[in-house]
Formats: sequence, structure tokens, C-alpha cells
Amino acid sequence: MKKKMVEKDEIKEEIVENSKKVLNDFKKFISRGNVMDLAVGVIIGSAFQKIVSSIVNDILMPIIGAISGGVDFSGLSIQIGKSTIKYGAFIQNIIDFLIVAVCIFTIIKILEKFNRKSEKTEQVKEVKKDDQILLLEEIRDILKEKQEKIEIE
Repeated sequence: MKKKMVEKDEIKEEIVENSKKVLNDFKKFISRGNVMDLAVGVIIGSAFQKIVSSIVNDILMPIIGAISGGVDFSGLSIQIGKSTIKYGAFIQNIIDFLIVAVCIFTIIKILEKFNRKSEKTEQVKEVKKDDQILLLEEIRDILKEKQEKIEIE
């Protein structure tokens, strides 16, 4: 009887230890920068989607409808038996996707351009040294060499 109790206690302790380990691993995972960046990106993306949907529904689709003779894409559908295929909503979702893709593409291009400019300025700053600084560095190196020769003798 005692043997069964001891085995149950050991199993419970092992489960608790494993649970703590999993919980600690999860804490480490969730606190890493990449996960937090992803969470922020998802939140901003969902807010951005609302803006894009508003642009499509309230601005672009009425303009496209006016150009195409007053056709409202969101209402386009085909009735097959008792089923309705709403292909107008599909067209609207394609336009939403294209607008989001163009916006993300534009943002990435702007960020790449900004990063290239900052890299170029860093390279230029590193390459160009003032003549006086170069002269002082040369004098410093000569003095170090003389000091080392004196210490050796």
C-alpha cells in the first residue's frame, strides 16, 4: 500500500516539475522580441485592415461602380437553385487584398531606401577622417614604438 502511495507521490512531483518546466519555457518564448513584434504587427495589421476595407467600400467601390455604369459589386451574385454565390464580395476582397499588398510593398520600399541611406552615411563617416586626426594617430603610433623600445632596453 505504501509503495503505491510513494509511486503516486513521485508521479505527482514529476508532473509538477514538468509543468513548471513547460511554463518557464513558454515564458521565455513569449518574452522573446520576435513574438512581441509579431503580436504588435498582428494588432496593427487588423487595424490597418479596417482602414483598407473602409477605403475600398466607401471610396473605391462607389467610384468603380460609377465608372462601370452604377454596378454595385457587393451585391453581385448568382442564384443556383437554393444556393447563392456572392461573387461580388469575392471581387471586393480581391481589391482589398491588392490595396493591402500595394501598401505593404510601398512601406517596405521606403524602409529599404531609408536603411540604404543610413548605411551609406555610416560608411562615409567611417572612411573620411580629418587630416589632423590622421597626423595625430601617426604621431601616437611613433611615440608608442619609441616607448616600447625604451622599455625593452
